[in-house]
Parts: sequence; C-alpha cells; structure tokens
Amino acid sequence: MDIREILEKCDHTLLRVDCTGEEIRTLCDQAIRYNCASVCIPPCHVAGAKRYVGGKLKICTVIGFPNGYMTTAAKAFEAADAVRNGADEIDMVINLSMVKDAAWNEVAKDIAAVRKATEGKLLKVIIECCLLTEEEKLQLCRIVSDSGAEYIKTSTGFSKGGATREDVALMRANCPERVKVKAAGGISTLQDAEDFINLGAERLGTSRIVKLAIAQEQEAAPAQEPEQTY
Repeated sequence: MDIREILEKCDHTLLRVDCTGEEIRTLCDQAIRYNCASVCIPPCHVAGAKRYVGGKLKICTVIGFPNGYMTTAAKAFEAADAVRNGADEIDMVINLSMVKDAAWNEVAKDIAAVRKATEGKLLKVIIECCLLTEEEKLQLCRIVSDSGAEYIKTSTGFSKGGATREDVALMRANCPERVKVKAAGGISTLQDAEDFINLGAERLGTSRIVKLAIAQEQEAAPAQEPEQTY
C-alpha cells in the first residue's frame, strides 16, 4: 500500500498535555502537506488551529479525554464548546465506570448527549478496548452502532494499551458498514498501518506515519555537494 493512501486515512495527532501553539501549527502544516484526514488536537487549541488552517484541513478534538468519567452534562457542554470553536470532528471517551457497572442505558445516554451537541459534525466514540472484556466490547459495538455516531474507536492511546489487530477485526465484524472503525494508539510502522486498514479501519490516530513520510523524503533527497572554497 502506498504511503500516500495511508496518510489520507490518518488523523495526525498531538494530544500531549504540554503541547504549544507553535507545535500545533507545525502539526497542521504537516497534515496539509501530506493530505491527512485531519489533525486531532486538545480542545484549547481548536479555535486557533481553525483560524490558522483557513479551511484547508479538518480539525478534530477530544471530549472527556482521556478518562471519560466526567458527568454527561460536562461532556455535552465540552462538545458544544468545541463545535462553537470550529471543531469538524469530535472523538469522545465513553464512561468506563458505567460500563463496568453494566449500566448500558446510561452509557447510551452519555453518548447520545454528545451526539446531540455535535449534530452535523463527525462523531467518533472511543471505547478503550484494553480495559474491556470481550462481552463488553460486543455490547459497546451495539450501543455505538445505535447511537448515530459515525465511528467507533479503539483507544485513547493514554491507557495501558492501544489498538490491536484483534480488536479492529472484532469491531469491524460487529458494527454495520455505516459505522466506521478508527484504530489509535501504538501505530508505529507502515506495516501496522496497512494491517489495520486491511482489517477494516477507515481512520488511524497517529503522528508516526507523517514522521515516516518526512524521513522517507529526507532519505530520498540528493545529498548536497559541499561548497567549493578557493
């Protein structure tokens, strides 16, 4: 698979807690240059990034990140604020406490509140697979599929594990075609990226693929001849 095909499916991501405005602008420049699907950035940087890209790039942000255990009202407010600030796509974290209590109706209501606050925008629901049993994953595939969200997403990348091939295959097999899969966390090689795409992932949350593209360009660039001195 050509690296350009992979880059088109990448949400070029920077969610480090101390990332600066300059780093976010560099991220945006790279995502535009390499035709990424979006940049995924912290909510506090959304408004500035939206102005900076001038419509050349989709801006994605995260809600209830990374733990997901804030109240539903807080998530809905955060999501509405992100939309007002210019977010095109929203990646929300489910409430894992509710999941572990098997409070499935409450899990659905939590997602529904964010869906309502993000009408007209693309919503991805992060279920944090590394903390789930097989049965919980299957139940969440059903709930997310019924929620009106466009995507189900494997991981935040901030817990004890990221995307696995097994989880992507399970999610693709247990969600209808209209619900797409995003793999995130631990995607470090082109082979990882290609494997996830072949298993059914439509999006990848990673910054490493752009870094690999930059490294390839640098390796391919002809060595500059040393200046002659007389």
